[in-house]
Formats: sequence, C-alpha cells, structure tokens
Amino acid sequence: MGVSKLLDYISVKEAAEKWGISERRVQKLCEGNRIEGIVRFGHAWMIPREAEKPADQRRIRKKDRGDISCIIHS
Repeated sequence: MGVSKLLDYISVKEAAEKWGISERRVQKLCEGNRIEGIVRFGHAWMIPREAEKPADQRRIRKKDRGDISCIIHS
C-alpha cells in the first residue's frame, strides 16, 4: 500500500475522537466487522477516513423500578 493510500485511513484513536466513543469501542466495532473498508495492519486497525460511525446495536436493559416512586416538587 502506497503512502498516498495510507493517508486515506485513520487510527483507532483518531476514529474514537472523531466519533466521541472510546478506543476500545472502536476496536470492538472493527473486530465485529461493523466498519466498512477497515484493514488490519499487524495488530492495528486502519479505518477509512470517510467511514461513518456504525449505529449502536447494543441492547439496553431496562431496570425494574419496583416500588420506587418519583415525586416532583413544583
């Protein structure tokens, strides 16, 4: 891969900063093949500069509120 092609990619750290998520979350997205056009280079991931942040597909568990009630004072 030529130098000009490498400039079309960003690091995990740069993607994390760009998308406002942790580096570990970007790594997990790469491992899950959720980012189009990624390339593994040794132990590092190369992410296309123009790649968009994938939608978050993690499930959110709703906590059982039980007997807790909310009181709003005005």
